[in-house]
Amino acid sequence: MRRLLALSSFFLSLPLIFYLGLKFMPQSLPISSSPQTETHVSSNIYAALPEQAPSVEGVATVGDARPLILRNYFKYYDSPLFPLADYIVKISDQYSFDFRLLPAIAMQESNLCKVIPPDSHNCWGYGIYADKVVKFDSYEQGIKRVAQTIAEDYIAKGLTTPEKIMRRYTPPSDGSWADGVSYFLDIMEKGGVPE
Repeated sequence: MRRLLALSSFFLSLPLIFYLGLKFMPQSLPISSSPQTETHVSSNIYAALPEQAPSVEGVATVGDARPLILRNYFKYYDSPLFPLADYIVKISDQYSFDFRLLPAIAMQESNLCKVIPPDSHNCWGYGIYADKVVKFDSYEQGIKRVAQTIAEDYIAKGLTTPEKIMRRYTPPSDGSWADGVSYFLDIMEKGGVPE
């Protein structure tokens, strides 16, 4: 009988113990006792689940980061190719090569279209020899033509690295062309902005 009375007293006093514990418990507890920084964690304790429990909602979407990388790159270098980031990715996919290749060549050849023959829209040094200059009506036309040439005359023939492309694209180079293209590819690999 004593056990039953003690057990009943315990269960009857449990709500009071719980209430007092909540009333006098600190709202946040430090998780570090470091004198320099103090971090607090707060939590809610419920005797029963509330009708409307706190929640975090949102929508996660999967997207292609490649145009964003190019936009970051073009914006950082103030390139006129900025509005064409999506187009470059599309054309690179169409011809099945790395989306970073055309911008890297454009950076090596013309500082991303800032130093080109007048009215040429030729950022890639494509067909420019001495006084000879291949001109395009627009950057889009240049992108398309250079991409097609890279795909058919270089990549399809096994010239898939900057070093291999350089041997045919700019044979007089001492290796600096491939080094530059590789450097710019690496910047875009890391998000498009140099460190």
